[in-house]
Amino acid sequence: MKKNRAFLKWAGGKYPLLDDIKSHLPEGDCLIEPFVGAGSVFLNTQYPRYILADINSDLINLYIIVKERTDEFVLDARALFTPETNDADVYYVYRKEFNQCRDAYRRAVLFLYLNRHCYNGLCRYNLSGEFNVPFGRYRKPYFPQEELYWFAERAQNATFVCESYDVTLGKARQGSVVYCDPPYAPLSATANFTAYHTNSFSMAEQQHLAELAVRLAQESGITVLISNHDTPLTRQWYQGATTLQEIKVRRSISRSGDSRSKVNELLALYTGR
Repeated sequence: MKKNRAFLKWAGGKYPLLDDIKSHLPEGDCLIEPFVGAGSVFLNTQYPRYILADINSDLINLYIIVKERTDEFVLDARALFTPETNDADVYYVYRKEFNQCRDAYRRAVLFLYLNRHCYNGLCRYNLSGEFNVPFGRYRKPYFPQEELYWFAERAQNATFVCESYDVTLGKARQGSVVYCDPPYAPLSATANFTAYHTNSFSMAEQQHLAELAVRLAQESGITVLISNHDTPLTRQWYQGATTLQEIKVRRSISRSGDSRSKVNELLALYTGR
């Protein structure tokens, strides 16, 4: 079966792990994703309904606009993918416009431009909430027209919400299936967390997510799958899981300076009664 790519570039995206993830997801009435990110799992599964959440308001705003104003959005976004706009000076002008913009539609158009032209497709904000990723210097940034239309088609069965993971998990009912792809855990207890939107996802929140997964499985019979780095910390957090699967992806993670560490992924599956 053909795998469908997301229209956004996304650090830590789950496209390479789709087969492993899908093998753990049972049938259900609704797939709930509290950390939707680029949406690779949503785009490659067939549930009747989806509840897709993220705390990044720009991401959720973009998804709603792509869903509701597809043709208009594709036309306007494509206009920013030209040789003239693939320039550092132009990029920083658009980045400044994005950070000052309060119009939801224009902000969505600029967000796609920034995502495809910035360094490594990163999504990072400073403490003032301003997008601050530098120019990426790509030869010819790809305009994802086919991927945008596929997303829009699939999105007709999805509800997009900007809210915290615990609020989203509170919407799970019997028949729901939950997939959680939280911001990656640190590689050690002393490593710094990567900023997630304007907040950091703390170790306390990582643990709380695992506790909520246990509760949903045991009390409501809802299947919950969580993906993360495979580290001693995550294995400790997910010790209440029904099964733990190590996936040999050996992702290289930059830590400090030129040092790089390789780490596998872990899938923690919680199943109920």
